[in-house]
Amino acid sequence: MDIENIRNYCLAQKMATEDMAFGPDGILFRVYGKIFAYVDLNRPDLVVLKCDPDYAAELREHYKGIRGAWHWNKRYWNEVHFDSDVDDALALHLVDHSLAEVLKKLPKKTQAEYAAL
Repeated sequence: MDIENIRNYCLAQKMATEDMAFGPDGILFRVYGKIFAYVDLNRPDLVVLKCDPDYAAELREHYKGIRGAWHWNKRYWNEVHFDSDVDDALALHLVDHSLAEVLKKLPKKTQAEYAAL
């Protein structure tokens, strides 16, 4: 996996947008204005993704390449390192999981709207 493939995958999600709200060194990926992924252009070997807290703890126990995200709430956000024991399929699954975590916090009407797209 690499930063360009992650970027393309994130943008391929329904209604996904990207912006540089934290400055020119990082790209945020959002749906409905909510962040589901972040890539730091100075650290192109990883992506930051939202995660269910219990699943995050389990992942960190089993993979050296998954850690609590630096400068993010480590209970909910993981760094997924590309040059590690995390294969491409798992990295993409974790993008999907992150998006699902964001969507489940939205109002039911918005969730239904998104599902109907």
